Amino acid sequence: MAEPPEEQPPQAVPWEGQEPSLREPEQSADRSEPYDASPGYERGHGPYQPHEPGYGLYQPGYSPYDHQIPETKSRRLAIQNAKAYLLKSSTTSGLNLYDHLVNMLTKVLDEQPTNAVDIIENISNDVKWAQFQTKMDTLRDEHKVLPTYEASENLKALFLKANGEEQPEEETEETPLPNVMETAFYFEQAGIGLSKGETYHIFLALKKLISVQPIQTCRFWGKILGLEMNYIIAEVQYQEGEEEEEAEEEEVTEETGEERGEVEDKDEEKDEPPKSTYKPPPIIPKEENGTGANKYVYFVCNEPGKPWVKLPPVTPAQIVCARRIKKFFTGRLDAPVVSFPPFPGNEANYLRAQIARISAGTQISPIGFYQFPEEEGDEEEEEEGGRDTYEENPEFEPLSVAELVDSGSSWVHHVQCILEQGRCVWFDPFQKSEEEGEEEEEEEEDEKADEPDELQQEIGPPLLTPLSEDEGFQNIPAWTAQPSTNLIPQHAVAILQSNRWPGAYAFASGKKFDNIYFGWGHKYSPENHNPTLPPPVQAEYPSGPDITEASDPTLEEEMAFNAAKEEALAAAEEEEEEVEEEEEEEDD
Repeated sequence: MAEPPEEQPPQAVPWEGQEPSLREPEQSADRSEPYDASPGYERGHGPYQPHEPGYGLYQPGYSPYDHQIPETKSRRLAIQNAKAYLLKSSTTSGLNLYDHLVNMLTKVLDEQPTNAVDIIENISNDVKWAQFQTKMDTLRDEHKVLPTYEASENLKALFLKANGEEQPEEETEETPLPNVMETAFYFEQAGIGLSKGETYHIFLALKKLISVQPIQTCRFWGKILGLEMNYIIAEVQYQEGEEEEEAEEEEVTEETGEERGEVEDKDEEKDEPPKSTYKPPPIIPKEENGTGANKYVYFVCNEPGKPWVKLPPVTPAQIVCARRIKKFFTGRLDAPVVSFPPFPGNEANYLRAQIARISAGTQISPIGFYQFPEEEGDEEEEEEGGRDTYEENPEFEPLSVAELVDSGSSWVHHVQCILEQGRCVWFDPFQKSEEEGEEEEEEEEDEKADEPDELQQEIGPPLLTPLSEDEGFQNIPAWTAQPSTNLIPQHAVAILQSNRWPGAYAFASGKKFDNIYFGWGHKYSPENHNPTLPPPVQAEYPSGPDITEASDPTLEEEMAFNAAKEEALAAAEEEEEEVEEEEEEEDD
C-alpha cells in the first residue's frame, strides 16, 4: 500500500517581472542577527522579545540560529540568575517555583501517568495541596476552626436574650440605646459609614452593653483603625451616683500606692544618698469624672460580640504627650507605646487621649439646638473660664440645608476645648491651700528667687463657638460643607467634613444631627512628622576663670613674668626702706 505523499509547504508566488529564485534568503553579515522577512523587523533584535518567555536567558551572540556559543562564565552567570529567580519565595504561600517544579517532576517520574502533559495542572494543584494538608490522627481528623465560624460564634451571643430565648420582647420603657441604623442611613446618603451588616451588629453590641452597665446615655462614637485589629468605640454617661462609686475606688487604689511609697521611703532613710537640687515640674491633676475631658466614659471592643472594655480616665500629661507623638494603633489595649518623649501609659491610655482630642475638635451641632441654662452665678462662671453645661433648646427651629452648607456660623462646638495644659479648665499648679500656706511661709521667703514667674491663665474659646472662628492651614479651611446630593435638593442632607481630623463627619437634617469618626486617629499635618529632639545635655560645672584650666605659658612669657615679679619685689623693698628711714628721722 502506497504511503500518502507528504504535504508540501505553500510556495511563494513571484512578483511580476521577476523570476523565482531557488536560493535561500541572504543572511546579514553579523550572524548574531538572523534574517527575518516579517514586516516591522528591525536589526539588532534576537528571536526573543521582552514580552516573550525565555527573554531573560537570551544573550547576544547565542540563539537557535547562531553557530556561536557564549563564554562559560556568562552561561554560568545566566544559570545562577535564573535559579535565584526561581528560588524566590512567594509572599502569599511561602513556596518557591524551583521546589514546586522539582516536586512536580518527581511526582510525574514516580507515578508515570499517561498523557502527563494534559494533567500537569492537576498535578500542580495536588503538589500544592500536599504542602498545606493538616496533620492526621490515627482515629480522626484534626478539627480546624475556620475564622468565619469563630466570628459567627461571637455574633451568636448578640442575637440571644439573657435567658437564651430568641423571641423579641416589647419594650415600652425609655432606653438610652440610640437608633444606630437611622444614623447610619443619613450618613449613607453621602457615602459615609460601614456596611449594613456590621452596623446592625454594632447596634446589638451597644444593646448588650446597656444591659450590663448602669448607663444613662449611649452613643456610637466611631471606629478607629489599627494595624492588627480595630477599635469600635461607645460614648456613654453613667447614671447619677454610679460615677461617685467609681471615683472612690480609684482614690483607694491611689492611696494604697502612696502608702507603699511611704514605707519604702522609711526603709531608705538609713542610707540617704546625696539629695538632688533638681525640682520636677508640678503635677497637673486630672479632671474629675463627668467634667472637662473626662465628661464621658468610653468603652471599646475589637469586634461586635467581643466583651466591652472600659478605658481609664485621661490625664493632662497624656494629652500633652499625645500631641507631640504620632503612633499607629495595634488593636491591643495592653500594647506599649514606644515613643519620644515617652508616653505615660500603654495603648489604652493613648487611645483615650486621642478620643478626647478628636471629640474636642470635631463634635459639632447646628446653632440654636443647645443653649445655656439660666442660672444664678453665670457671670462668675464666665470669669472663671466659661460655662461647661448646656441643655437642649425646646424652641429650636431647624435650619435649611442651604443655610447649614453655605455658612460656617450655622454650626457650633458643643464640647469644651482642651487647653495647652491638657485640661479644659485651667489649673494653677502653684496655688496652695490655706493650711499649707501658713506652714510654708518661712520657706517661701527663702526660695522666692528660685521660683518661676507666675503662670498666665489659659483661656480657650467658650462653648457653642461657631465654626467660622476655626483657623485653617495652608489655604485649606478647617471644615468642608456640602449637601448629600445636588440632583434632589429638597431631600438632601447637610454633610460636614473635618479637614484637621480626616475621618470626622457630621450631618444635619431637620432636628436630627449626629457626629461620627472613621479613621486612624491622627491629626492632619501638611508637613511630615518630626519627632521631638532630646533636650541639650546639662553642663557638669559652671565655666569661669577660677575653674577653667589655662594654657601653659611659653618660656619667653615665663621669663618676662619672673623679671617683672623681681622688679616688683625690689620696688616694694625700696619703699619699705624709705618708710623706715622716714620713721627714724621723725623719732629723732
